Amino acid sequence: MTNSLLSQLSHTVGQAFAAIGLDPAFGKTFTSQRRDLGQFQCNGALAAAKQAGRNPREIGAEAIAELEKTGLFADLTLAGPGFINLKLSDDFLTGHISDIAADAWFGARSGHTPQKVILDYGGPNVAKAMHVGHLRATIIGESLRRLRLFLGDEVISDVHFGDWGLPMGLLIKEIERRQPDLPYFDKDYTGPYPAASPVTVEELQELYPAASSRSKEDPAFLEAARSATFELQQGRAGYRALWQHMRDVSIEETRTDFDLLGAHFTEWKGEADTNEHIPLMLARLKEAGYSEISDGAVVVRVSEESDKKEMPPLILEKSDGAVMYGTTDLATIEMRSMEHEPDSILYVVDARQSLHFEQVFRAARKCHSLKPECHLEHIGFGTVNGKDGKPLKTRDGGVVRLRSLIEDAIGEARKVVKETAGMSERFDADELADISTKVGIAAIKYADLSNQRMSNYIFDLERFTKFEGRTGPYQMYAAVRIKSMLRKAAEQGLTEGRLLAGMEAERNLMLALASLPEAIAVAAEKNAPNILCDHVYALSQEFNAFYHECPVLGEAEADIRASRLRLCAITLRQMEQVLGILGIDVPERM
Repeated sequence: MTNSLLSQLSHTVGQAFAAIGLDPAFGKTFTSQRRDLGQFQCNGALAAAKQAGRNPREIGAEAIAELEKTGLFADLTLAGPGFINLKLSDDFLTGHISDIAADAWFGARSGHTPQKVILDYGGPNVAKAMHVGHLRATIIGESLRRLRLFLGDEVISDVHFGDWGLPMGLLIKEIERRQPDLPYFDKDYTGPYPAASPVTVEELQELYPAASSRSKEDPAFLEAARSATFELQQGRAGYRALWQHMRDVSIEETRTDFDLLGAHFTEWKGEADTNEHIPLMLARLKEAGYSEISDGAVVVRVSEESDKKEMPPLILEKSDGAVMYGTTDLATIEMRSMEHEPDSILYVVDARQSLHFEQVFRAARKCHSLKPECHLEHIGFGTVNGKDGKPLKTRDGGVVRLRSLIEDAIGEARKVVKETAGMSERFDADELADISTKVGIAAIKYADLSNQRMSNYIFDLERFTKFEGRTGPYQMYAAVRIKSMLRKAAEQGLTEGRLLAGMEAERNLMLALASLPEAIAVAAEKNAPNILCDHVYALSQEFNAFYHECPVLGEAEADIRASRLRLCAITLRQMEQVLGILGIDVPERM
């Protein structure tokens, strides 16, 4: 498989250093920040000079002499104290682009060892509408899933539903308070239980806040809810049947939100799936001496001598026998390890949960809950803020529902699409609706993913939906423009041909295409989709410069026209692939 351009250049320049008796590692080559000096740059002569006790410009000149023998470069110059500037020959550049274009992944899989990766993201809860806090977890997690698949990894994506613990007991007792005659609350009832849920998802979203509020004011109600939680976990049939109804209607609701965001899960498991494993795990940890009793609670101590601040123990079981989130998370790691034997487990969860995951991961290592070489990582992220710089809220101070936010984005996109010259006349209502939906989703996804994930960002739909600047719709429009051009070429019977590079704009576009393998590798290493946003933005910028400077359909020279058509087709394929990783669908027309 084709190596990336930078790795090829680093190897070639390294061989030049080796030929003059120096370490080939000094040949590491970078994309130049000064296009007027060269396309690429190597600074190794300076470091080599220190090691060899020689003049760096002399070393640079000797390395250039070796590089000239390769015939790969159109220009090689020495600048400053010993910087080597390189410009590729057109034959080498067009040959490289032809090679990577022949590969379905543009050479991005070269050097990557496929892994089995579990991605935990989304994290909705029973009885709670998904809100703005779920936006980033879903968008970032889905993008990382697609990135890993692009690299050839086996990916298991788990929504990890919040469906266990005291919230379930609160709901059970609140429903019983309002509908005491339902069979779920009769201990003597043997079934079968009704097939239809006694509560809708809308009712659940009203019931939970009411139950939570009541538990703070009524100690007896809280105690009853705790008792119901314990009985649910012990398998009381009526409670289990009611819980299943609540889980089912909640999952059905969240599927709609996930479908709108294009999020796909291979597993719809939750905390409840650990219920049978937890007693086995607790017994094992006790027997092995990993857990201990502290103030009546079962804990695993996870502090280390190197800690600079206090690291509390992970509480597995409270003094009243109730299990905690840490318990279900540790049990989930054990179950995932046994079932899938993953190479990595990645959690896409708000950065504010970092202490919790540090405790759980340390406990998993200490208790041998997974194989030692399995990588555990919490992929944190910042908050979505309003224009006041504070976490986004509704006008009355409430939590912004995810569905409302998505619908607002689509509505704003519909307005922009209708105001764009000619769109309302060219497309029927169904196609306009499809375009508006894709533009709205692209707007919020690109706006989110283009930020460094640990950063907070301001949610501004008016800015996000513009067809100009660093926005999702701008990237989509660049791809649609190429689609339109290629359609016209087909209608005129024009065909693609061998790549040529006669103009600087052509070379710059090819160099942007060639940089994808590095972007993919770094994005995967850092779990940073913003790097792919930067790549596709730079690619669209270079294409726009090419489009304005290099006639395609209007080019009279057949060979040049055929080359440019091929370059356009390659650019479109890469744009759509990268946008696809970001979860952005490109319409056929706009």
